Amino acid sequence: MTTAIYATPGVTESSRQQAASGADYAIYARGLARSFGGVYAVDGIDVEIPAGEIYGFLGPNGAGKSTTVLMLCTLLAPTGGHAQVAGYDVAAQPGQVRLRIGVALQDAALDPRQTGSELLQLQGRLYGLSRRDLARRLAELGELIELGDALERPVGTYSGGMKRRLDLAASLVHNPEVVFLDEPTTGLDPASRARVWSEIRRLNQELGITIFLTTQYLAEADELADRLGIIASGRIVAEGTPAELKRSVGTDVIVAKVEGGEPADARRLVAAVPGVQSVEVHGSDLVIAAADGSAALSPVAVALAGSAMTVRELTLRTPTLDDVFLELTGGHIENRNNEEVSS
Repeated sequence: MTTAIYATPGVTESSRQQAASGADYAIYARGLARSFGGVYAVDGIDVEIPAGEIYGFLGPNGAGKSTTVLMLCTLLAPTGGHAQVAGYDVAAQPGQVRLRIGVALQDAALDPRQTGSELLQLQGRLYGLSRRDLARRLAELGELIELGDALERPVGTYSGGMKRRLDLAASLVHNPEVVFLDEPTTGLDPASRARVWSEIRRLNQELGITIFLTTQYLAEADELADRLGIIASGRIVAEGTPAELKRSVGTDVIVAKVEGGEPADARRLVAAVPGVQSVEVHGSDLVIAAADGSAALSPVAVALAGSAMTVRELTLRTPTLDDVFLELTGGHIENRNNEEVSS
């Protein structure tokens, strides 16, 4: 638990030095904490996210994901530690942070009586965009979110998927440096989810926007995130690329279903394959642990072909993010909303 108290007025020399160390990051936090009535929802987390990265944030319900996002977005004051977003202190310089970020939270605050176009124009005016710049941005965003003529209809007529995409567009009107997406595809049907994934990739790859993504979908995190942070009980318990995290909980496993011949002979042949760590015989199955299952699969097949055994089936199983989540938090991740809405 951090003991540093976050002071908004009067920034000390120590805090200035700490802040300076985060100047090279789009998002930087040290000992960031938030308590409610003496209970810590976020208990001293450290985050370093370079510009241009998609950072996935995973955790069970109640772990502190949303509280962390609200602090980084300047919507909730920290009670400990400090954080910078786009080079500015979230507590001492919230106005500067807000000018440089876009935020799409779980519950989109959209006026059902406005048209999509009216909502985006209002957002642009609030950020001080000129008429020319706003017209250009609306044309770009209309193409990005693929709402077409629907932008001229009241938001109250939109499906859930359309509202999600409009909310994403509203967060991008002012060309932010950093975008916070809090479970952007929860409740969407597979087609709408894939469309949002494509939009997120484009924002990151073509525009260089740093994206802080919380999600309940492990496939989404695996597909989009450059790195992942897993939070449990208010603390980050693991961080790394999806591949690194999956490797941390186990090796790849190749299962060969064989028949005929002598399993011990096949075992010796397979054990000599580079990258194979162990081979176990379970009845008619050879269970082969490998550092890189994809690379070892073909050499294993060749080794088995040199034995007297017939291979009926060869399968590869790699650790999943669900395995990581189970190992680190003691439970599987839960999708709070399994229902799907139309696009």
